[in-house]
Amino acid sequence: AEDLITEEDVVVTISKEGFVKRTPVDTYRAQSRGGRGVTASKSKEGDFLNHLFVCSTHDYLLIITDKGRLYWLKVYRLPDLDRTAKGRSIRNLLEGVSADEEIRAILSARTFEEADYILFATAKGKVKKTELKSYSRPRSNGIIATKLEEGDSLIGTRFVSKDDHVMLCTARGQVVRFDERDARSMGRNAAGVRGASLKEGDRVVD
Repeated sequence: AEDLITEEDVVVTISKEGFVKRTPVDTYRAQSRGGRGVTASKSKEGDFLNHLFVCSTHDYLLIITDKGRLYWLKVYRLPDLDRTAKGRSIRNLLEGVSADEEIRAILSARTFEEADYILFATAKGKVKKTELKSYSRPRSNGIIATKLEEGDSLIGTRFVSKDDHVMLCTARGQVVRFDERDARSMGRNAAGVRGASLKEGDRVVD
């Protein structure tokens, strides 16, 4: 069935409350300097855009929540809506997402060899690096991407490759930077290692 889906670049937008849609990239025409811009998405009161990126209709979306769970979704399964539409709830497209889970990261990839590793970071300063190919077997109801200590939550996820540097930023303006090689590769079920030592009351935010 996928072979019958037209491959095209699309703009994917997802709001804080999980409303998602895709729009053909040529909907956003180029403007001259000083242009007023166009509305990328309408949202209900109190909601706002949280993720916006360009990818292909044949790409995978890796959707990671604050509970450390990872879900897969093909981009062509997203609702194809008008530029000004608010979208539809992504929870209706994913199985097993609980009401108290919040999407913290969305990554797009054509294959699971696109990057060497996927790196997770938590509010308490833990980091975990795992080979991307460890997540190459999609399950409809998602998987545990990383274990979390009680009271901790996932705050961000990125693809990393050889010689990349990682920066963790805290709520109180502290930053730590390290080479990705300093975080050894671990299995999918590991909890990770300390990436930042935090002062009392501080937490990692990005």
